Amino acid sequence: MTVLPADELEHCRHVSGLADLLPLLREGLAPACDAERQLTVVTDPKGQVLWREGGPALRRSADRLGFEVGACWTEETVGTNGIGTALVEDRPVQVHSAEHFVRSHHSWTCAAAPLHDPRSGRTLGVLNVSGPAPAFNPATLALVTAVGKVAEAELRARHWESVDRLRAVAAPMLARIRGRALAVDRDGWTAAVTGMGPVGRVVLPKAVQPGPVWLPSFGPCFVEPLPDGWLVRLEAADGPAAPSRVVLDLRDPRSRTVTVSGEAGDWSQDLSPRHAELLYVLALHPAGRTAAELAADLFGDASRTVTVRAEMSRVRRTLAGVLVHRPYRFADGLEVSLLTPAHPADLLPMSSAPVVLAARTST
Repeated sequence: MTVLPADELEHCRHVSGLADLLPLLREGLAPACDAERQLTVVTDPKGQVLWREGGPALRRSADRLGFEVGACWTEETVGTNGIGTALVEDRPVQVHSAEHFVRSHHSWTCAAAPLHDPRSGRTLGVLNVSGPAPAFNPATLALVTAVGKVAEAELRARHWESVDRLRAVAAPMLARIRGRALAVDRDGWTAAVTGMGPVGRVVLPKAVQPGPVWLPSFGPCFVEPLPDGWLVRLEAADGPAAPSRVVLDLRDPRSRTVTVSGEAGDWSQDLSPRHAELLYVLALHPAGRTAAELAADLFGDASRTVTVRAEMSRVRRTLAGVLVHRPYRFADGLEVSLLTPAHPADLLPMSSAPVVLAARTST
């Protein structure tokens, strides 16, 4: 059985959207699941094991079956099993003993439930509990199902929190717009509207780009980027220009912000230390940087491209239309201003990136 290399596994964990839910899943399963006699596994939608927890003896038994971190457990790979069958059926399932396709798995019982993204309905992965068949509790499937629903409810609550943040950013911009417009998140959920009645969700193209676009619900529109979303102007296919200016402000050692300005106004976003490093490098290199070059700039190791691509994917979701790739760079036509501390030693003080260390020691 093929196992994901370490860098690919790290990338899959980054993009899964499930890493932040692990404490919640552990807490929900802990009262009824014996860590010494049951394995808890979380996979991605491809059935690849991203995380696995359980007692040492049970992990060794699982290893002998290829049930390890990075392994793929779809039905196509290992036949009927909790993870693969839950993905095919798209519902909670329990596969007991000889119900497994592979004979060597008959000593196990698995209870699994798919985890869905409440914003889009797509499958994020599977929560699975496995253990020796004779000692398996019949109520485990109900528990796994319930914990999965709690996790989905947490994702739903976080989604509406992000919509509220988008509404706060978009409200002043919408107030200056004459005509019909709305602010939506990346999945089309509406945060705010002006000049029209409430809209629950807008069907967006699979790959949204700033500029003219035709939307099934509204016809010709013009979209502009917002933090984690889009400003949609109706009946404006030849509407205003895309953002014209970006200011990366690194002057405060304890705070890092990026401000994007355009015809509709401007908005600012706080940056994580890693994203501040990435934007700093791109501001220094207007022609752009490849993933390998960014990896060398940030880690001193050009091979760490998977980590760079995962982080760039995240920052581009916030700065849609501002950043482009191949190579990674600020979009053409943008005026980019980089504001740094008066004293070079104060530049991103928590950073250990080689490019930042070199700038701090420059005279």
